[in-house]
Amino acid sequence: MTSNALTGRTAIVTGASRGIGRAIATLLAEEGAAVVVVSRSPEDLASVVDGITAHGGRAIAVAADVTQDDAAQRIVDATLAEFGGLDVLVNNAGGNSFMSPLQTMRFSGWQKTMVLNLDSTVRLIQAALPALIAGGHGSIVNVSSVTALRGSPLMSHYGAAKAAMISLTQSLALEVATQGVRVNALVPGWVETDLTGFLRTDEALEETVIGRVPMGRWGRPEELAQAALFLAGDASSFVTGQSLVVDGGLSANP
Repeated sequence: MTSNALTGRTAIVTGASRGIGRAIATLLAEEGAAVVVVSRSPEDLASVVDGITAHGGRAIAVAADVTQDDAAQRIVDATLAEFGGLDVLVNNAGGNSFMSPLQTMRFSGWQKTMVLNLDSTVRLIQAALPALIAGGHGSIVNVSSVTALRGSPLMSHYGAAKAAMISLTQSLALEVATQGVRVNALVPGWVETDLTGFLRTDEALEETVIGRVPMGRWGRPEELAQAALFLAGDASSFVTGQSLVVDGGLSANP
């Protein structure tokens, strides 16, 4: 049973075609929000929209590569044209496609990681803030990663980008607190999605990864969606500049 916590509000969710993003978009729609789902795949987005509308929700798809210069404004313009306002922005698009020691990492790989995980988030925030401020109760949820909280050998590029998102979250929260916009970070641990599939193809590697998680299992996208819902809605109306870690206790390890 839903509480319709977001009835009358509009949300943008990037990276919404699969995994955590799809689960967040679906739950926000179930809670009454009109949702704009964004990713590079029109076919996958159509599946997300169909799933939402089949259950009485409202959603549109905007196929866009968030790393492109014009994508952010196009996404926001499409949102305002369809729904007339914007209340929630979930910056979920991101990922990591390789592992490498920093010493031998190609700088182009470093740059690509930063553009996808950090630069695209900044562009979308800049495009969305006027509408979020105008709505009077805006919420930005930046999806970071537990790699931001501790050293991540062979993933310094990804950890640095996600750590920067937490710093960005804190600074922006202070800048817009008096303008009716809250800004928080959602920090997932190891979640069972397509993006972490490479870790499950090697039994020994998977055992090493999950062996560090006190709860002894992978997280589920739906568990991250519930945390995102909390940050998006009025249940967290006095929460800003914070990082909500959902990692099965991983970051509590010494």
